[in-house]
Amino acid sequence: MYGLGILKGMGVTLKHFLDTYIEDLRFLGKGKRTDVAFNLRQSGSNQRLGLFTVEYPEEKIAVPERFRFIPFLVINNLDAEEDPGKIWCTSCGICAKVCPPQCIWIVRGTDPETGRPKPEPEEFYIDIDICMNCGLCAEFCPFDAIKMDHDYELASYDRTTHHIFDKARLSKEFRYWRSIAPTISAEEAEARGGWEHKDVLKEKAKAARTADKATGAS
Repeated sequence: MYGLGILKGMGVTLKHFLDTYIEDLRFLGKGKRTDVAFNLRQSGSNQRLGLFTVEYPEEKIAVPERFRFIPFLVINNLDAEEDPGKIWCTSCGICAKVCPPQCIWIVRGTDPETGRPKPEPEEFYIDIDICMNCGLCAEFCPFDAIKMDHDYELASYDRTTHHIFDKARLSKEFRYWRSIAPTISAEEAEARGGWEHKDVLKEKAKAARTADKATGAS
């Protein structure tokens, strides 16, 4: 009443303003943006004083594991024993069909000797300016070959070709997916029956059955 609420609010703002400089003195010599100071300010603790906001881009809040942004294509680790760097995508086209804004383009690869199509994309494009980050492509992929990334810092001054990601730019190793989503990747591996691609798991199972038959016959 009579502006008392405004004065009280300004008093709170002034207190936080002064406490900010006190906190700077507290961490003097340790760097203003230390992990200790940042975690203390972002915790719900009563010990936090001064600055409450995140000073982006110097400070960044860790995104949750199920955070989703631009999709990426999973490939075998480059140091894998079998088919290093092989892309998991079979160019079935399901992701492009279920994509609501239709921002995915796929060109299916062909065998140069026979001319017949092969289960691997020759080209794969995603227009990140059109992508709505819904995650339907990753959800419907039957081979776990497309996942949602955590990298959200993709802004640029080029509004044309720079924001159309090709296969090379979209491809990331399987270990990257395990690093950003350890819980989800473990659940998917359990459902698949192993960490490798479904085709690799099938070949291993087939080889094991063949070995068992050979052992039984002998």
